[in-house]
Amino acid sequence: MKIPKSLKKYFKSHTKTRVKQNIQRLRASFIGRDLNKLAQIFKTDKYGIHFYTPNYQTHFKSIKNRKINLLEIGVGGYKNPLSGGNSLRMWKAYFSKANIFAIDIYDKQKHEENRITIFKGSQVDYSFLDTVFKNIGSLDIIIDDGSHINEHVIKTFEYLFPKLNNGGIYVVEDTQTSYWPDYGGSSLDLNDKTKILPYFKALADGLNYQEFLIPNYKATVFDKTITSLHFYNNMIFIYKGDNNIKSNYLINNRKPNEGRKK
Repeated sequence: MKIPKSLKKYFKSHTKTRVKQNIQRLRASFIGRDLNKLAQIFKTDKYGIHFYTPNYQTHFKSIKNRKINLLEIGVGGYKNPLSGGNSLRMWKAYFSKANIFAIDIYDKQKHEENRITIFKGSQVDYSFLDTVFKNIGSLDIIIDDGSHINEHVIKTFEYLFPKLNNGGIYVVEDTQTSYWPDYGGSSLDLNDKTKILPYFKALADGLNYQEFLIPNYKATVFDKTITSLHFYNNMIFIYKGDNNIKSNYLINNRKPNEGRKK
């Protein structure tokens, strides 16, 4: 039976891609776990077009040897099923014991391999996210490199951050879209909390909610669980913990003359 040219072209492209990925993995095995170099080997735009990997190196170096679950939103490559997955392979090389998961609105299962699992669906489909979370079990790192649409970024964070393990890290990339109208952003009102950066900047006040002089203030889940926010050029790191531990320490150890005015 004669094989159609379209299938021949597909298999040729698929084989070429696999060979290239095997070469990348071999090269990565010789350089250790320098994220800048790994990003260049796996050709992810997290270094070069962007300069995210130096910040990732700072925040992830202490946990690179742990057995964790990492979820990245967005595989890359748009509709092409063979394109994308570069950063997933970088994370796999960096976190030697981690399980790497990803979601994308397009079918990207061609990029699955040992320790890399990919789900097809939208980052703002909560039923889909619930299914993903049930399959994974628990999450230690979430990276939003998805649509970059302001509404999507905020809605995804509000739904997934509470599901993150204590001690976990949530990262939002490409926050420059906070200023871009095509993504639902604006450069006119920098205090509009429906936009990415004003929204996350407002959460910083919650780090000190125990000090608010607001009668009957009811702390939000983010007040209670965000322990730090780190803002960089076009990206944010949000750490999750339990601020109640900090609150109880302050209440039990504060001296009479410290703290709120009398």
